[in-house]
Amino acid sequence: MNVAQAVQRGVALGLERLDAQLLVLHVLGQAAHDRAWLLAHDTDALPPQAVCMLETLAARRVVGEPLAYLTGHKEFYGLDLVVDARVLDPRPDTETLVEWALEVLPHETSARVIDLGTGSGAIALALKAARPHLTVIALDYSTDALAVAQANAQRLQLDVQCIQGSWLDSVEGRFAAIVSNPPYIRADDRHLEALTHEPLQALASGHDGLDDIRRIIAQAPEHLEPGGWLLLEHGYDQAPAVRALLSAAGFAHVQSRQDLAGIARCSGGRWPA
Repeated sequence: MNVAQAVQRGVALGLERLDAQLLVLHVLGQAAHDRAWLLAHDTDALPPQAVCMLETLAARRVVGEPLAYLTGHKEFYGLDLVVDARVLDPRPDTETLVEWALEVLPHETSARVIDLGTGSGAIALALKAARPHLTVIALDYSTDALAVAQANAQRLQLDVQCIQGSWLDSVEGRFAAIVSNPPYIRADDRHLEALTHEPLQALASGHDGLDDIRRIIAQAPEHLEPGGWLLLEHGYDQAPAVRALLSAAGFAHVQSRQDLAGIARCSGGRWPA
């Protein structure tokens, strides 16, 4: 089997063509961004062990396992993150939250920012990479997730402090910004059936999906500097509810931001000065 045939084999097994290409690159030890390599080497033969690995990974992908778990890597905001089943697969839409945080954070000071429910560390590490002067804390309740975030920080040589905790319960001090991509799926949402490979505690949050967001909003005022921002990612249809919660808690300049698909994906507000 050559490279071109391997891609076709992946498609025949039920993969999207892009996934098939990325898995072929992975089993051959090539960079995920170098799909041009597949065209230049389309007649190269695959070693038997690579064919076997491709079949195994394709079978796992077809039943819904995230591609990032199969390859062990995911690009996020220009960073190559190592990920596995201990953390959520970082989504491109979450980059909206990073961009918004960079807009509201000071440019030339060592402002403090905390990423709640950091998972792989994606948001925290993206902020630190973009603004090295920031003091960035990455918090998660899961020690397994923190191990992944810490490993990514060390590998990328980004000085982010990883701490264990339940939202802001044990956090000290105030921040220029609090950012979070918390669980926000309703416990009875049928979409959870398609996400069985990812950690449930990082996905579901009560009957309406807003339990954790309510808790963060209630806790945030005691931990924000005057004029500091709370920025939250949420579900595709939750923006009005999250804005209402922020306004009721006393936040000003409450607004939402759209993701790559034009959906209101993040909402936030500024704590009055």
